Amino acid sequence: MKILHSNLIGNSDRDLFIIHGFLGMGDNWKTHAKKIAEKDFQVHLLDLRNHGKSFWSKDFSFELMVDDIYNYAKHNKIKKFSLLGHSMGGNVSMLFSQKYPEFLDKIIIVDIIPKEYKPHHENIVTSLMSLDFKKI
Repeated sequence: MKILHSNLIGNSDRDLFIIHGFLGMGDNWKTHAKKIAEKDFQVHLLDLRNHGKSFWSKDFSFELMVDDIYNYAKHNKIKKFSLLGHSMGGNVSMLFSQKYPEFLDKIIIVDIIPKEYKPHHENIVTSLMSLDFKKI
């Protein structure tokens, strides 16, 4: 089982997982995490699969990312935590709350609402997939 990469900020028995948006990474939230940690939290800045320093896989879905967060919590023996999800991370967080509500103390969703969005990142993904990183 592969475990997500994280950057820990603060030292407390109150855990907050921050889940970044599409094409982001946990460290995008480092400035906010430092301020949150001052309020007696240990902040886990997670890199979701195929993002940042976490493992990369051909398999990619919200359901898999939910299970990755679950595996991270179990691996680190964290039984209860709060979850902050931004944009795509908000969608993943809402799905996590449905599948594993017993793990959550609180959930905070930023910059997304629970509705179906039309695909709108195809041009970015297609452009990125066309790059030959061996030449760059």
